[in-house]
Amino acid sequence: MIQEETYSVKGLHVHVVPTDKFKTNTVVLQVKAPLKKETVTQRSLLANVLKSATKNHPTRKDIRLYLDELYGASFGIDVTKKGEAHLISFRIEVANEKYLQDPSPLLTKSLEFLRDVLFDPFMENGGFSESIITEEKRTLKQRLESIFDDKMRYANVRLIEEMCKDEPYGIHPYGSEEEIEKIGKDDLKETYDSMINEDDFDLYVVGDVKENELKKDIQELFRLPEREGSLEASSASITKPEEVREVSEEQDVQQGKLNIGYRTSIIFKDENYPAMQVMNGLFGGFPHSKLFINVREKESLAYYAASRYESSKGLLLVMSGVDQKNYDKALTIIKEQMKAMKDGDFSDKEIEQTKQMLKNQLLEMADVPRGLIEMFYQGVVSGKKRPLDDWLEAIDKVTKEDVIECAKTVEMDTIYFLRGKEAK
Repeated sequence: MIQEETYSVKGLHVHVVPTDKFKTNTVVLQVKAPLKKETVTQRSLLANVLKSATKNHPTRKDIRLYLDELYGASFGIDVTKKGEAHLISFRIEVANEKYLQDPSPLLTKSLEFLRDVLFDPFMENGGFSESIITEEKRTLKQRLESIFDDKMRYANVRLIEEMCKDEPYGIHPYGSEEEIEKIGKDDLKETYDSMINEDDFDLYVVGDVKENELKKDIQELFRLPEREGSLEASSASITKPEEVREVSEEQDVQQGKLNIGYRTSIIFKDENYPAMQVMNGLFGGFPHSKLFINVREKESLAYYAASRYESSKGLLLVMSGVDQKNYDKALTIIKEQMKAMKDGDFSDKEIEQTKQMLKNQLLEMADVPRGLIEMFYQGVVSGKKRPLDDWLEAIDKVTKEDVIECAKTVEMDTIYFLRGKEAK
């Protein structure tokens, strides 16, 4: 069983996952802050700016050439959300030098580069470069515009915005286009200083590493100010919706998008979380699920029909591609599938099939370094560690009654429909 070893180094939580499964070493730094409308766009832009240049590597080309020197190491920064936390993820994957003829300490050099990105970004006159800020504003705008162009993603985003409009979770992790132009170099420097001084930092290293040398490198390279306390683990909005909200939007689309948001009180840290995973798998998570079989296959009402369980927030989200003329019938059948889940209208064979597919998903996730890190970090964000072997065993133990109980906690909250202009 692969395990993590954890310790703290002044302001930094270190997680080492020693394993000889991979020929690379993977480093991921998770930087976590509360998800807030006032700061989300600045943090998103900051991530882009930090990725572009450092004091020692002042252009994208310089960074690319240096990564090439590290035997083609890959580097990136992503911005996401988990529950009501906003995450900036720095990641580097580099070859393990023990498999190369060149004995260069590639992991140490990668950590030094990450230190440069974090603590020595490229600055001009005490602030970030105006030209880099301008370029990265354009990139961030394009990223937000690409959501609008991808109607499946757009419908998912709009459902969350409507469903959680008075909650931090309703905020998109990239921020908003309107806020981008308002950000000046002083704002960005303030955001950077706040990140360094206040955010939660978790550093993950996965690979066949010499742990004593690694610890020495980390202690020398990463010196963060001490934190007063960590951001609290996320929790679900347990209140039942007073009434189901229906939101309809008209655009020039050929195929309508019917997305439905449900709430549940069950989140990752709860004991019945594995049963909720099985419930979602049966409802809409896999090709043998009720949504796929009854909405898409039997009735041919949808081009796609599936569900996703957002365990850090306690949401169950249905996505389907439906023509306007089939809207009422599709909505009725989707509601019927949830009722069937609450009534226990599914077989032991379907439960076993779902369990097997869930376990396969977890094993596949644990088979790649970033998947392993994701699993371990979920435990940090949720406040509940869930070792892989325990997780697999918990899925095996789920009973039909457990699934029914989980289904009974699920309440419809918001229906969002994106329809074509010609369809009235």
